[in-house]
Amino acid sequence: MARASVVPAGIARLPWGVLGLTLAIGSFGLVVLYSAAGGRMHPWALSQGIRFVVFLIAATFVSRVPERTWRSGALPAYGVLVVLLVVVEALGRVSGGSQRWISLGFFNLQPSELMKPAIVLAIARFYDMLPPSRTRVLASLLPAGLLIGVPAALIMLQPDLGTALMVSAGGVTIMFLAGVPLRLFGAAAIAMPIVGTLAFKFALHDYQRNRILIFLNPESDPRHAGYHITQSKIAIGSGGFWGKGFLNGSQSHLDYLPERHTDFALATMMEEWGFVGGCLLILGFMLIVRWGIRVGQRAQTRFARLAAAGLATTIFFYFAINMAMVMGLAPVVGVPLPLISFGGSAQMTVLLCIGILMSLDREGSRRNDSW
Repeated sequence: MARASVVPAGIARLPWGVLGLTLAIGSFGLVVLYSAAGGRMHPWALSQGIRFVVFLIAATFVSRVPERTWRSGALPAYGVLVVLLVVVEALGRVSGGSQRWISLGFFNLQPSELMKPAIVLAIARFYDMLPPSRTRVLASLLPAGLLIGVPAALIMLQPDLGTALMVSAGGVTIMFLAGVPLRLFGAAAIAMPIVGTLAFKFALHDYQRNRILIFLNPESDPRHAGYHITQSKIAIGSGGFWGKGFLNGSQSHLDYLPERHTDFALATMMEEWGFVGGCLLILGFMLIVRWGIRVGQRAQTRFARLAAAGLATTIFFYFAINMAMVMGLAPVVGVPLPLISFGGSAQMTVLLCIGILMSLDREGSRRNDSW
């Protein structure tokens, strides 16, 4: 009772365990970036820390948004982001051979990143509006397929294979959870080798095909196309069980490890913190995903159940794909490690997912209390 009289009810109801865990992972990410820069706050750790604080505060404000706002705004927000993806194709800023950003002066907006939670909310809203009896009807798959396929195709044009795959995976996950018949997923799995072969030959760029070929045999070109994954494996393996110790990573500090602060930040971390550090990081992310799944289980509406599970799965895809990529278990597709890798777009997206999950959790808790 004393706590309730001092702390406002809205603040007291926040999931402080999840916020604390998110803060711990984000802070550890700053430690990794500090080490990647050779023991300096510039050029990565300081700016990353400022963005992290801003986005984490924003997530707490997002948690105050009612569920009905997410439900009613899901499809309009999706439409706006599709328009922005078209704008990116026409006027977007080019960097590193890719055209993915809209320059806002003080910040470069990457609409494809925001599409990851937006596609989850849009497909959840579609199936929320659809009568449950229509979910298993074949004709109902076409609108959902278009909702997923249009942004995925626009993102592939940038080109950004990793983000296109994550957007597709997020939408398909909602379709699965909504009750689309398993036989259709089975048919898709059977057709996947044919579609994949055609995409490999006609849809992918040369560098994307090379990434897949190098994934299958990285030792075939260890000095060029296979250099990233080869050095990443060396860094992770040299860390051993306990790691070399903070600021003692030779692969990253001697510039053998490329992209040590972005896509391969996990390799930088595991060289210094070892297998134990990697396992603790995985545990932290899994606890966040577990909480997100439980938010869906507690939800009282179909939209909230689907959206919560989809957002939690989106966070899972982020760290699972990056970790598989860095360890050589998946092709290098440019998916960063959330809250660890340097960059504002992925950080913003993951904290937005957490903020929406807190909003759905607050709504579900309020309704449960009313019972």
